[in-house]
Amino acid sequence: MAYKTAALIILAVVYLYRLCLHWLNRRSADRPIPENVKDVYDPETYAKWRAYHGETSRLGLVSVTLGFLPTFLLILFNAYPAFARLFRENIYAQAAAVLILYALSGLVSLPAEYYGTMVIEEKYGFNRSTKKTFWLDQLKNFLIGLIITFAITYLLLVLHLALGDWLILVFALILMAMILGISFLYPFLSRIFNKFTPLEEGELREKLTGLLEKHGYRVRAIQVMDASRRSTKSNAYFTGFGRMKTIVLYDTLVQAMTPEEICAVFAHELGHGLHKDTLKNQVLSFLQIAVLAVLAWLTLRTEALFPAFGFRTVNYGFALLLIMEVEFALISPLFSLLVNAFSRRAEYRADAQAVKEGYGEALVSALKTLGRENFSNLSPDPLLVTLEYSHPPLSDRIEAIREK
Repeated sequence: MAYKTAALIILAVVYLYRLCLHWLNRRSADRPIPENVKDVYDPETYAKWRAYHGETSRLGLVSVTLGFLPTFLLILFNAYPAFARLFRENIYAQAAAVLILYALSGLVSLPAEYYGTMVIEEKYGFNRSTKKTFWLDQLKNFLIGLIITFAITYLLLVLHLALGDWLILVFALILMAMILGISFLYPFLSRIFNKFTPLEEGELREKLTGLLEKHGYRVRAIQVMDASRRSTKSNAYFTGFGRMKTIVLYDTLVQAMTPEEICAVFAHELGHGLHKDTLKNQVLSFLQIAVLAVLAWLTLRTEALFPAFGFRTVNYGFALLLIMEVEFALISPLFSLLVNAFSRRAEYRADAQAVKEGYGEALVSALKTLGRENFSNLSPDPLLVTLEYSHPPLSDRIEAIREK
């Protein structure tokens, strides 16, 4: 019983921590706007941002609660072992039972997601998803998530039965290979949700290609993604390895910015490529996988663990649930500190590359446009930035750019 009590306490602590993050985010609305970004919003737009921020903050609290309650209550009332007993008495069916209930419990959050996209985002002019697109996206996400969860669970099961304590090494290596494979294939996998077209020939493409050739840097493609199907918000990102390297520009970004601003954003993404930030992020991912493998090993070799939750023997589906929702959730804030600190440093370095290419002021203008288009928080709480932000606040980035 002590194991179950400890798990419930950890779930509650993680929930309270996430509530605190949302409280910090909501409190940010009352902070003064730094001078160097006061021109991002006019008074009318800033009032609109405050209203939007208030609504999304409140919805965030609801979403966190909906994410917490099903798992907490299902564990508290031993619903997982009770549901598993409806299935055949073999380890594969028992694991599947837990995974199915776990996946179905996640559907409780759907109303909040629907409200966020189809009501709040629609109200403030950001949403372009139709109801059909929204539900198709949810179905795809559900099925993909279910397939991945089943794959990892049965990998865990087979390796543990075959290798025992050697599980820790082989499980970690296979997960790392899976992550690498997904990263290589991401340019293709992302087509499940979006359409990608090559950036059309012309002056803009010539400038962007010239930036790449200047550094002897090659990418598979410069693609424009149809982000406008779902939202008016803008972004750009760098993905893939080796010959699969791809730079993706949202079509909303291409429409909202001048060629100089687009070149500045592109130079920033080029900076990520030159500094191999994608590869470094993979190293950090591998560190997390190593920790997950250790947690899996400790979980499966603790014989008294599963009876404490109402199971007669080891249930591999429930083992994965404990690892992800309880054990790793407890230590994940420490990883967030590390990963986010690295990411913010990488963003400053990529901004510096754009300055080096002669696009400093164009990047400032582009960042302000992105901030305006994405309804960014211009003055987030410093503690929230440290704990949660993968990118530095807009004001800090502009200050660093102008100091170069």
